[in-house]
Amino acid sequence: MDCLFCKIINGDIPSSKVYEDDKVLAFNDIEPQAPVHILIIPKEHIASAAEINAGNSGLVAHVFEVAAKIAKEKNLDGFRIVNNCGDSAGQTVKHIHFHLMSGREFTWPAG
Repeated sequence: MDCLFCKIINGDIPSSKVYEDDKVLAFNDIEPQAPVHILIIPKEHIASAAEINAGNSGLVAHVFEVAAKIAKEKNLDGFRIVNNCGDSAGQTVKHIHFHLMSGREFTWPAG
């Protein structure tokens, strides 16, 4: 598979790991949009949020459990979790991923 995040999961491409377990990998974003900008990705390849179903939704729930754990470990005073689904929404890697961002004030829409 020619997926950037699958290659990171497999160790073919290095990353700055923040957290890893048997289901997910979290690492620092290489183009951070906030002082804390961590990507959390499931190790199972799911192309986007449009592919979430009864069979894999537990994995997505685990992503949010990990986000809460990372936020507590880093003593984050509030954080934002963002998921882009599809080209028009800004999804650039076709492997579901969640941006955990903190360390600055955020506005809406995301900016």
